[in-house]
Amino acid sequence: MIAGTMQRYFAMRFLGAVVSVFLSIFVLAAMIDYVEMMRKTGEIPNVSALVVVQTSLFRVPQITEQIMPFSVLIGAMICYLSLSRRLELVIARAAGVSVWQFIAPAVVVALVFGVLATTVYNPLSAALDEQAKRLETQIFGQKGGGLQFASGGTFWLSQRSQDGQSILNATTSLQQGAVLGGVTVLQFDAGGRFRERVEAPRAVLEAGHWRLQDARVYAIGTAPHGPGEYLLDTSLTPEQVRESFATPETVPFWRLPEYIERAERTGSAAAAYRLQYHKLLARPFLLVAMVFLAAAVSLRFFRFGGVQNMVLSGVLAGFLLYVVSKVVDDMSKVDLMHPLVAAWLPVLIGGLTGFVALLYQEDG
Repeated sequence: MIAGTMQRYFAMRFLGAVVSVFLSIFVLAAMIDYVEMMRKTGEIPNVSALVVVQTSLFRVPQITEQIMPFSVLIGAMICYLSLSRRLELVIARAAGVSVWQFIAPAVVVALVFGVLATTVYNPLSAALDEQAKRLETQIFGQKGGGLQFASGGTFWLSQRSQDGQSILNATTSLQQGAVLGGVTVLQFDAGGRFRERVEAPRAVLEAGHWRLQDARVYAIGTAPHGPGEYLLDTSLTPEQVRESFATPETVPFWRLPEYIERAERTGSAAAAYRLQYHKLLARPFLLVAMVFLAAAVSLRFFRFGGVQNMVLSGVLAGFLLYVVSKVVDDMSKVDLMHPLVAAWLPVLIGGLTGFVALLYQEDG
């Protein structure tokens, strides 16, 4: 009974520390994003502050999802350093409790936290990010060319119809490519000669064509005309468009197998989707690895000193693991490493490093 009560106590302390760190980072990210959004919308009239706040709140979950492992690392370090400072670890040690009994509750909580992050938080963040893009389109669509502020990247798509080839460029993408913003279309005739350029703030994919709204047409030998509605013939289906415009981070966890299967069936590159899928599967175990790393650098008693060095060691270990993760991710995306290996290698490195360090500290 005493052991069970103690483990529940350690588990609640760990959960409280992790949730506090995660919420602190969430609030900080939301404030920074809100200030940035206010700067961008400062010159746009009739923009409600409530809409800006809502947009920032919808964007932040996907941002904080990437730093969730570091929330667990820092939260675990805070938890164990606090227990050590209050001599609770000393008392537990005196009662014969080993380091593995200290971290077992945190391991269980980290596993549950990781499973919920993958199966619940990830789909929720993807859905909220899609809503944020809709709000951004409404905000920045109020002034010409403003859609470019909604996204830092650009999207390209090539299509061919009976009239010739068309190349589409867009600055924003909604609904995995079904709605585009900041669109420029270069059209060529059947012989491959340039025919005209079409610019529009918005394009919607419909059955058999793209509907470009408020489009301006610049053709060779004629004066520019518009704005007006412009229909661009296409043979593309929504599934084909999603493969070109949907990034792996915007696809919910439960739909990633569908995207992987479709990409493999059509001969498209599926490495990025497969990498994202395996990273989400490995996330619970990555959080456990962070617990091992945190325990390895923060279970030393306060009276021995060197607390600053312990904290710096934990932060450095997390940073190095992040660098390794980014390197193997890039290698996987260019087919230099299998996605399964790239997703699980940081977990193995972090987990084994912390596990070996704890073995050395506990058993010599």
